[in-house]
Amino acid sequence: MIEYKADWYNCIIQKVDTFFASSQTCSKCGIKNPNVKDLSVRKWICECGAEHDRDLNASLNILQEGKKLLAD
Repeated sequence: MIEYKADWYNCIIQKVDTFFASSQTCSKCGIKNPNVKDLSVRKWICECGAEHDRDLNASLNILQEGKKLLAD
């Protein structure tokens, strides 16, 4: 369905690897936090001081990764 809608609106879909650690990686500095693997952790603070909501951080990382893959 999403591919159909993307074609309809003339958009590009870039798939990101399923195992990409999107919620564990800081979207500001890129440091990977292994403690965030626990799904009960919804908010966390990175070493760089950035405060993250798990889902918002993951969406920012997926967007960055998709753009990077498109540029390659």
